[in-house]
Amino acid sequence: MTHDEAEKRAEKLRKLIDKYRYDYHVLDQAEVSDAANDALKHELFLLEQAFPDIVTPDSPTQRVGGTPLPKFSKITHATPMLSMEDVFTDDEAMAWMTRVEKLAEQKLDYVCMPKIDGLAVSLVYIDGTLVSAATRGDGKIGEDVTMNVRTIESVPLVLRSSPSGSPSVRGRVEVRGEIYMRKDDFEKMNEQRKANDEEEFANPRNVSAGSIRQLDPKVAASRPLRFFAWGVVTDVGQSTHAESLERAREFGFAVPPWSDAKGFDDVKKFFLQLGKQREKLAYWIDGVVIRVNDRHVFDSLGVVGKTPRGLVAWKFPA
Repeated sequence: MTHDEAEKRAEKLRKLIDKYRYDYHVLDQAEVSDAANDALKHELFLLEQAFPDIVTPDSPTQRVGGTPLPKFSKITHATPMLSMEDVFTDDEAMAWMTRVEKLAEQKLDYVCMPKIDGLAVSLVYIDGTLVSAATRGDGKIGEDVTMNVRTIESVPLVLRSSPSGSPSVRGRVEVRGEIYMRKDDFEKMNEQRKANDEEEFANPRNVSAGSIRQLDPKVAASRPLRFFAWGVVTDVGQSTHAESLERAREFGFAVPPWSDAKGFDDVKKFFLQLGKQREKLAYWIDGVVIRVNDRHVFDSLGVVGKTPRGLVAWKFPA
């Protein structure tokens, strides 16, 4: 195989692998078997070994690389990563909605999403390529966990901007979301640890957070971590949070199930339905996130302490 042939084949393989990643993690469809997908990755690896100059930073073979870090560096968030106020009853949830609508001086629409039990991170892309990933930290400064987050298959290394997946997104784009672990993956991992006479992990949130905070990215790569995007922080033309979720999906991210809500009755309906489905979901949740849908109104409501006024978590009973 000539150099030009290898370069063209490698480019085709990268697009195929990314397409199958998108189908599996975003569309929840598996067009090819794991074995077939592994064969494509292996072929790409062999090509890049034979022609090292054709390796690209966003190649699937580059998800794990480098030596363990001596320590984590810090990343300053462009906008603070804030926490959420919790409510626990119908009255508290209704009081929150009444309060924000009074401040906004209008009736509002909302978006409801499951509150996933995981680790919040911020991802930054420059011209469509992942350049950094950071934990929430103190809200203003987080830890640089880029090497570990790159190992997560459901995190795209390059943003998609068309059905073909060709990157043409320009400038800085920030996406925030949750690193988590599925119930079945967590149980399988613990079964394997038990078989190896290793201590079992207590819960998925701790192992997700612990995996991302390992200095050796190979540890994170060995754990079955996944990522859900809450939305796109950067203004890419979205006027509502619902549009932000759709844009994240178009970029190549899996997003949690969500619903529009016109008022308290719609919010409560989603809360009760999700509560009934909770045990059947593939991942752990501990409540429902309710967010003002209009981005301009959300921003205008401001922040109290470290919590935005336009966002609340309605927690399930313990």
